[in-house]
Amino acid sequence: MSGALGGLLGLVGMSAVAGILVTAAVAPAVALSGMAATNTINVFDSLPEYLSIDRLSQKSNIYASSNPEDPVGTRQLLASFYEQNRVEVASDAISQFAKDAAIAGEDPRFMEHGGVDIQSSFNGAVQTLAGGDTRGGSSITQQYVKNVLIQKCEVMTDADEAKACYKDATIPTADRKLREMRLAIGLEKKYEKADILRGYLNIAGYGGTVYGIEAAASYYFNTTALNLTLPQAASLVAIVNNPVKFQLDRPDSETNGAANGYADNKFRRDYILNEMLKYDKITQADYDAAVAAPIEPVITVPSTGCQTAGGSAYFCDYVTKILKSDPTFGADAETRLANFQRGGFDVYTTLDLELQVAAETSLNKYVPKSYPGWDVGGIVSSVKVGTGEVLAMAQNKDYSQAEQPSGSNFTSINYNTDYATGGSAGFQPGSTYKVFTLAEWLKEGHALTERVDSRVKSDWGTFQDSCLGPQSYGTTFAPRNDGGEGGPNESALHSTTRSINTGFVGMAKKLDLCGIKNTAEAFDVHAADGGALGQNASSLIGTNYIAPLTMAVAFAGIANNGTTCTPIVIRSMIGSDGAELTVPKSTCTQSVSPEVAAGMQYAMATTTTGGGTASASGARTSPRVPIIGKTGTTDKAKDTWMSGASSKVATVVGVVNVRGDSKNQRFTTLNGVTASLVRHYVWPDVMSVANAKYGGDDFPEATSSVINAVAVPVPDVRGKSMADARSTIQAAGFFFVDGGVTSSELPAGTVANTDPAGGSSSTRGSSITAYSSDGTGVTIPTVIGKSEADARSTLTAAPYGFTVAKTEQITTDKAQDGNVVAVQPGEGTASRPGDTVTIVIGKYTVPKTPETDKKNE
Repeated sequence: MSGALGGLLGLVGMSAVAGILVTAAVAPAVALSGMAATNTINVFDSLPEYLSIDRLSQKSNIYASSNPEDPVGTRQLLASFYEQNRVEVASDAISQFAKDAAIAGEDPRFMEHGGVDIQSSFNGAVQTLAGGDTRGGSSITQQYVKNVLIQKCEVMTDADEAKACYKDATIPTADRKLREMRLAIGLEKKYEKADILRGYLNIAGYGGTVYGIEAAASYYFNTTALNLTLPQAASLVAIVNNPVKFQLDRPDSETNGAANGYADNKFRRDYILNEMLKYDKITQADYDAAVAAPIEPVITVPSTGCQTAGGSAYFCDYVTKILKSDPTFGADAETRLANFQRGGFDVYTTLDLELQVAAETSLNKYVPKSYPGWDVGGIVSSVKVGTGEVLAMAQNKDYSQAEQPSGSNFTSINYNTDYATGGSAGFQPGSTYKVFTLAEWLKEGHALTERVDSRVKSDWGTFQDSCLGPQSYGTTFAPRNDGGEGGPNESALHSTTRSINTGFVGMAKKLDLCGIKNTAEAFDVHAADGGALGQNASSLIGTNYIAPLTMAVAFAGIANNGTTCTPIVIRSMIGSDGAELTVPKSTCTQSVSPEVAAGMQYAMATTTTGGGTASASGARTSPRVPIIGKTGTTDKAKDTWMSGASSKVATVVGVVNVRGDSKNQRFTTLNGVTASLVRHYVWPDVMSVANAKYGGDDFPEATSSVINAVAVPVPDVRGKSMADARSTIQAAGFFFVDGGVTSSELPAGTVANTDPAGGSSSTRGSSITAYSSDGTGVTIPTVIGKSEADARSTLTAAPYGFTVAKTEQITTDKAQDGNVVAVQPGEGTASRPGDTVTIVIGKYTVPKTPETDKKNE
C-alpha cells in the first residue's frame, strides 16, 4: 500500500515538475500569464525574473618600479591580496579550447536552449524526486546563476547573514532549482551567450582559493587562459565539476596524485575530450594527442600578502596600512581591507626599486639580522624632496605577518613608521633633533655666527616656556659634550658643525621651549606613539621618540627651502574596470621661511665637510652633489643616526636598540665595522644611488643677516669694578671673560682695559675679555714734538723707567727734523715700568719740485 502510494505521489510530483519545466523554459510567456493552474507554477511565477550581476571578487596587486615616473612600463609586482584568487578577463582572452570544453563537458545544448536544458533538467528532477536530493542537470547558465548567488553571500560583512545566504544558495532542494531556473531564463533574455560563457569561466571555482579561468591557468600550468593547450583546458574544466576531487595541487593524493598520473582528473578530462570530439569541436587527431598527453601541473603559487615582497615587505605593509586608514575604501578599517582584497585594484607605489635595492644591500652588508645579547635594528627611509614620495624603506629584519614571530631575525614591526601604521613607538633621534632649535634660533632673528654661553654647567637655571611657564631643572639636567669638544661661548654655526650639546642648550636659553616644539611640529614631526611631543630642555638634544620616516620627511622639508610635504606611498590606483581612483595626496606646508631654511642649509652643509660630524658620510658619497646633514648619538651610544639630504632626496639611516639591553656602539663591531660608524657606510651607499639618479642642485645662498651676527658697540668699562663690568657687558649681549690681572695706572681691582676695547664693535654673543688693574701700571707720557734728547729724558726718568728704542721716518716738514713724530705704543697706553717704548724721529728731506729736479739734472 505504502509502495503504491509512494509511486503515485512520485508520478504526480514528476508530472508537476515536467509541467513547470515546459512552462518555464519553452513558453515563459504562458507561465507568466497565469494559464498554468497548479500551486507549484504560481510559486515559480512569484520568483524574481532578473538577477543583478555585481563585480566579481578579484585579487588586488601592489607594484613598485625602478622608474616611479613610469610605473606601468617598469613595474614589478610586490604582492597580491585576495580572498578569491581571480583575474577577470575578456572573452577574447580565453582559449577557444576552454570555451568548447566547458560547453561539451557541462552543457552540450548551451547554444540552443533558453537558459534551462529541458532534457537534462527533467532527468535531474526525476533523480531528485526519486532519491530526495537534487541530481545534476544544471545548464551553464544555471551554474553561473548559482555562483553569482554564492558570490553575493561571500561579500556580506555580517557573518550570520552570510551563512544564511550561503545555505539558501546551495541547499539541495527543488525550490532552489526552481529559483535558479527562473533566474537563468531571465539572464538569457538580457545577455548574449558569449557573455554568459565568459562570466561562467571567470566566476567558477577551480579548487582552494583559485577562481576564474585566468587564475587557474596561471596557478596550475603557469600560463594564461588564452594560451591553454587542449589537454590543459580540458583538465581545468574538469576541476570545475568537483574542485576537491579533481584539483591538481595535491601530488601526494592516492586517487588524484602524481604517482597515478592524476587519475581522477584524467578520467574526467578524457570524458570532456570525448564529448568535444562527439560534438565536432576537435578532430580525431586532436583527441588522440590530447588523451595521450600526461597531466603535468606546474603549480605557480601567486604572491599573497607582503611576505612575498622580500626586502620591500615593510614598505608593502605600510601601503596596506594606508589603504586601511583611507575612507576612500570604506567606512572602517575592516571594510576597507575587505574591499581591497576583493576589489581587483592595481596599486602603483612610489617605491624606487633602485634605491630600495641599495638600501637592502647595504643593510644586509653592515647590520646583521640578529646579534647575541642585543636586539639590533638597522633602518633606512628615503623621501623625495618636494613631493613627500617615499622612495625607499628598509630594515635589517626579515618580515613576518605573525603577531609574535619566532626567531630573532623576524619581526612584524616596521621600525620606520609610526605605531598606528604598523610601526614601533619610535626611537630617540639624538642630535638630529637639534635642527629644530637651529630653525627657531634663526626664526627669532639670531644669526649663525652669534655666540652663546656654552660652558658645561650643573645648573642651567630657568628656561622660558610660553606654553607651560618658566621651567627650571636644577642639577637634573646637566648635559655634557660628546668627546669634550666645545668652548665657553660657541657660535650657532660651530655648534651645528660639531654638534655641541651645550651650544644648543645655550641657544635655547635665549629662546622659548614651546616655540622650539612648535617649529618641530611645523616640519610634521610628531611622537611615533601618537602622544604629544615633549618640550623640556632634554628634548632639545633628541629625547623624543620619533619614527625614522618622520625625520626623513622633516629633512626633506629643510632641503625643500622650508616647505614640508607629508609622506605618500601610492602614486596611482586603477580599479578592475580600468578607471583611475582617487588616492591620498601629500599636503605641503611652509614650515619656515625660505630665508631661515637657507640658513639651516648653510649650517648643515658644514657638517658634511672636513671637521663636521657628518663628514665621513659626505666623503664616501659619490657622485658628490651639494648635501646637508646632521648626525645623532643617544646616551651611551645606544642609537646612532645619519640624516641628510640633497635638493632631491632625503635619507635617514639609523642603527638602534629595538628593546631590552643595549650595547655601546662605540665598543661594538657589526660585520667588521664599529657599530657607531655603520651609518656612515649605509647612508653614502643609498645617497650615491640617489645622487646618480636624481642629481642635486646648489642650495640657495643664505643672506648675510642670517649668517653674520649683528655688530654692536662694546661698552667702555675701564675703571669699573669687575662685577659691574660683568653685568654691563652681559647686558649688552656679550659673553664676559675674566682675563685676570694686568699692570695699569688705574686703581687696583678696577678694569684696566678690555679686548676688544670699549667703543669698538663686535658681534652679539662674542667674548669680551676684561683685565683688572694691579694699580702698579703707568701710561706712556706725551713726547711727540719733543727733541730726541728731551723725549729720552722723559721716558727713562721715574716713574716710567722705560727702555727707549729709536727709528726714523722721512719728513718733508723741516720743523719735524730731529724731533719725535710718533711713539709705539701710543701715548696714553697702559704699560709697565721698564717696558720698551719706540720713538720715531723725523728726518727732513727737501721735497721734489720741477725746479729741483731740473737742478739735479
